[in-house]
Amino acid sequence: MARKFIQGNDAIAQGALDAGMGFYAGYPITPASEIMHYLANVKGIKFLQAEDEIASVNLCLGASLAGVKSMTATSGPGFSLMQEGIGFGHMARIPTVIVDVQRVGPSTGMPTLGSQGEVLQSKNGGHGDYYPIVFTPGSVEELYKYTIESFNCAEQARIPVILLSDGMLSQMYESVELKQIKLKNRINKSMGHVTGLLSEGDLPRTKDSDYYKRWFAKYKKEILKVAESYAFYEYSENKDSENLIICFGGVSRVLNELKKDYSIFRPIRLFPVLEKELKKAVDKHKKVSVVEMNDGQYAGELRKYFGDKIVSVPVLGGKINVEGIRGKLR
Repeated sequence: MARKFIQGNDAIAQGALDAGMGFYAGYPITPASEIMHYLANVKGIKFLQAEDEIASVNLCLGASLAGVKSMTATSGPGFSLMQEGIGFGHMARIPTVIVDVQRVGPSTGMPTLGSQGEVLQSKNGGHGDYYPIVFTPGSVEELYKYTIESFNCAEQARIPVILLSDGMLSQMYESVELKQIKLKNRINKSMGHVTGLLSEGDLPRTKDSDYYKRWFAKYKKEILKVAESYAFYEYSENKDSENLIICFGGVSRVLNELKKDYSIFRPIRLFPVLEKELKKAVDKHKKVSVVEMNDGQYAGELRKYFGDKIVSVPVLGGKINVEGIRGKLR
């Protein structure tokens, strides 16, 4: 595939195909619909426009159980509807990929403008304790690359993996030579008996608290171990600056021009938090500002690790004013 001018959503769709996806189910929603439009015209995969996002995620889980790599894509309201299915995927250990192209909310909000309002939802959207793995790319090329890595990670961890895009990135066009991005694909393996109930082998263990503790400890250890292999980030250190900016996704594209004045850390694996990698950067700076298109969701998570050193710089309303942000950083 030669260099081509491609939209972010199309890059996600092509990444899924190149990862070996064989099934897609989804429901159209701005600003994610182009993923569905792209895949609807592809021969050789199973494609279904479902009646809603609840059906979409469960169809993908079923396809995965049958041994086919699967994906769905949505935006905020649809992502909310998928949370029960995501929880089932974690309990039953079923791999699939869920793309959330974020827009301004809550509810219908501002559907044509990008946002990062599902940061916390991607981590804690469902009930119960579970450990999602979440990636947030920062370019059209990375949307392609980390869609493939999302499939690989899902197969290795045996859970639903979330790819967070946003309206800005997914609607952006860039010139990309996709054939130069070489990634090894993991093989999907079909599964045997599965259930959303706590079970051991084929037997329910729904009243055994001690077994649940052992099951959860094993699950947590396995997920965190897999996540270590996907510790993606970018760190640009400015040794003349005492200030560090943490940003991700579409915001990081806009703030690139601030590298001459600030150090910038860009997490690509958003969750589990890159604690060790972030600490090395945070410890070198007197002030750490988290710039994100929400009211401080990721900043709140980082305060759990780094305390009041973390300063939140919210960007609300779907538009980023670099000079306005620069003023807040002083």
